[in-house]
Amino acid sequence: MVELCQQWMVEFSLSTMDGRRNQVWFKLTITSEDATLYGIGQCVGNKSVCQTCMNTAYSKSNNCLPSKEGRFFHMGCFSRYSKTPLFNLTTIDTKSGLKGDSSRVTIIIIGGTGAVVALLLLILVFWLLYRLRKPKKTKHDASDLKGPIKYNYHDLQFATNNFSQENILGRGSFGEVFKATFDGKNVVAVKKLRVDHARVKTEFENEVKLISHVHHRNLLRLLGWSSEGSDLLLVLEYMPNGSLDQFLWGAKKGTLDWNQRYAIICGIATGLAHLHNEFHVKIIHRDIKSTNILLTHDFKPKIADFGLARFQPEDQSHVITKFAGTLGYTAPEYALKGVLSDKVDTYSFGVVILEIISGRRSTQVNKSSSEFLLEHAWKSYEKKVHMQCIDETLDLEHTNKNMR
Repeated sequence: MVELCQQWMVEFSLSTMDGRRNQVWFKLTITSEDATLYGIGQCVGNKSVCQTCMNTAYSKSNNCLPSKEGRFFHMGCFSRYSKTPLFNLTTIDTKSGLKGDSSRVTIIIIGGTGAVVALLLLILVFWLLYRLRKPKKTKHDASDLKGPIKYNYHDLQFATNNFSQENILGRGSFGEVFKATFDGKNVVAVKKLRVDHARVKTEFENEVKLISHVHHRNLLRLLGWSSEGSDLLLVLEYMPNGSLDQFLWGAKKGTLDWNQRYAIICGIATGLAHLHNEFHVKIIHRDIKSTNILLTHDFKPKIADFGLARFQPEDQSHVITKFAGTLGYTAPEYALKGVLSDKVDTYSFGVVILEIISGRRSTQVNKSSSEFLLEHAWKSYEKKVHMQCIDETLDLEHTNKNMR
C-alpha cells in the first residue's frame, strides 16, 4: 500500500508540472502484488504553485497509510486515493514511466467543458463537506481545550502568506510568530509552535486554557487557536512595537525616554497584580522577562507568553515543582529547590526593572567589573554609586529630576 500511494503521488505531481494537466485521475496496478490503487487529483495554479501544493499533499497522504483510503484538501489542490474504484469510467491505457514492467498506469486527463464543470462541482462538494466538518470559528468552553474561538488552519496559512519569512515578527525556543492580515485590514499575530518536544503540546494546551478568559489592558489577549495534527497555532493581539528588549539593547536601543520606561514598569506591575490578586484564581507566569513584554503603538506594555504559567492554590503559600523558566530572571529558591509562588514573578519583575533602567541584559557581564547585572547593581547600591547603573543613552540630568 505504501508503494502504491507513493507511485500515485509521483505520477500526479509529474502530470501537473506542465501547467496544463491540472485535473487528473489515475489507476495504478502492481502485478507482482496483485494490487490496484485508484486516485484523483486537481491542482489550481502555475507550475511552482502546483509543485508546492503537491509536496504538501504527498506528505499528508503518507500520514494516511496504511489506511486503504486517504484524502487531502488544500487551498490550491485536492487529492484522494482508494483501493476501490472512485468512478465508473472508460479508461485509456498508457505506458507508465515507472521502473520495471510490473506496473501499469491508466491516466485519464479531464477534457471538455462539461467534464471540467463536473469535476469542479465535485471539488466544490468536497470543499463544502470539509468546511461543514471543520468550521472556521467555533465557540468552545475553555475547560475542554480550547479557547473561545477556533480558527481554520488554512485561513491562517493564507493570512500569513504561507508563513513566509517576510512576515516573521519574532523567534523563540519553541517556534515563530508571524504577522497575519485578514480582509486586507485586520492584523493579528500568529504564534506557530514547533512540535519537536512533548513539552510543546502541554504548553500549548496550558496557554489556551489559562488565559482564554483573562482580559486586562496589560496582558496580551489570546484571540483564538488552531490545532490540526502537529500544527499548533495561537492567534494573539498584534503589537506594532514588538518586544521591550528591542528598545533596551536591540535595534531600537536608546529610543525610550525615562517617562516611557517608568510607564512601562508601572504597566507590568499592574498586569502582574491582576494575575496574582485580582483574577478569581492566582496565576503565576513563571517566565517574566523583557522579551515577553510587548508594546502597543503608544508603548503601553502587555505581558505575553503564558506557556509556562500555572495556578497557585488559594490555601497554599507555595507549591513545589520542577524548574521551568529563563536563567538570569529566576528566583534562587525556585531555581535551586523548586519553591514556586507569586514571589517568583516579583523577583523576575525586579530583574526586568534593572534591565529597563540600565539598558543591559541580565546575563550581560559588566566590562569593568566582570559582574552580571544583578551583582553589579547591588554592589553599586552598597557603594552609593547606583546612578552609574543608568542607561547611558538617557539624559541623566533629566532622569535625575524625574526619579526624585
